[in-house]
Amino acid sequence: MALVTTGIERLIAEPPGWLDGRTVGLLCNHASVGHGLVHSKDLLSKRWPGKLVALFTPQHGLFGEKQDNMVESSHGVDKALGIPVFSLYSDSRRPSMEQIEGLDLLLVDLQDVGCRVYTFIWTLYLAMQACAEAGVAVAVLDRPNPVGGEAIEGNLLKNDCSSFVGMAMIPMRHGMTMGELAGFFADQAELDLELHVVPMLGWKRSMYFEDTGLVWVWPSPNMPTVETAKVYPGQVVLEATNISEGRGTTKPFEVFGAPFLDLDTIVDTVSRWDLEGFYLRRQHFEPTFHKWAGRSCRGFQIHVTDRSRFKPYVTSLAMVSLFKRLHPDAFEWKPPPYEYEYRRLPADLIIGDRSVRHAVEQGVGPGELEDMWSEELAGFRELRRSWLLYQ
Repeated sequence: MALVTTGIERLIAEPPGWLDGRTVGLLCNHASVGHGLVHSKDLLSKRWPGKLVALFTPQHGLFGEKQDNMVESSHGVDKALGIPVFSLYSDSRRPSMEQIEGLDLLLVDLQDVGCRVYTFIWTLYLAMQACAEAGVAVAVLDRPNPVGGEAIEGNLLKNDCSSFVGMAMIPMRHGMTMGELAGFFADQAELDLELHVVPMLGWKRSMYFEDTGLVWVWPSPNMPTVETAKVYPGQVVLEATNISEGRGTTKPFEVFGAPFLDLDTIVDTVSRWDLEGFYLRRQHFEPTFHKWAGRSCRGFQIHVTDRSRFKPYVTSLAMVSLFKRLHPDAFEWKPPPYEYEYRRLPADLIIGDRSVRHAVEQGVGPGELEDMWSEELAGFRELRRSWLLYQ
């Protein structure tokens, strides 16, 4: 039995007054489900026939079948409901005025993974901007942050690194839910927006997803398990390199490597770092697609042994710094394009601070990296207090 009641379930069971008489759109994907794994669109259409008139989908599409980085999904029609499905990862990442015309309210029901570069939060951000301009209200149906609501980690995004994987000054691991981020975004962007959040019942900041009793439905093709989500806020940095992040294997982001890695030296170096909560198990693998497809890669599977002590971002960033130092001729930063940016390095967009990327290039270790952002991270921790819904 689930310990947590999600926002969509609360909306169905306890309809708020601001829902009355309003025409509704729903921003969702295949992971937008209630108890019994019934999809939110079906829950809404059964509860209020005819009220839901449009669906909107984030990156990877309504069914989550599209792969990463500029693999677009098209607009369509939901055959069961007979309503349009508008892709917000196609010709535009933001709903057009024509798409939201006739709506009074946009409901948002998406499963985030607690990391700045996961694009669902920026689809929410852009939808909030469009709705503010059109006079359409927004309501976030909240869901758990799968990696908890206490730990935060990393440098804050800098303005010159803003992109579709970062549009507000938050760290890589933000420790907030979608509902909490919505309030933060509205305040930071000074949006003139009617915003509601339907909070969860039973969720505590100390909870990871496996503590909630809810069923994990992978929100994107390379986020198959909760274990993936735990390492993603660090391992996503590998997307900016020629090191495989495990796409093309059954353990994306947990498995990583390249044909040229010196595993002995890596293990010896990492063992001396003052970092805890993980174990690097040597793993050879051969990706079926993506980087090094069909080539044997030497690498590791990263196992989280103590989630409370594990720091995914600094761990992975320090390993990238080590790879650069050990293999200066073989290691490469990936060139653009990345998430519709055609000039700037993907590394700058993902890391979010050029000075941190420069430090990585100089081969600095985890302690020096954490020192770079400790002061600004403390400031963010204090700033976010105003928007936390779950104490």
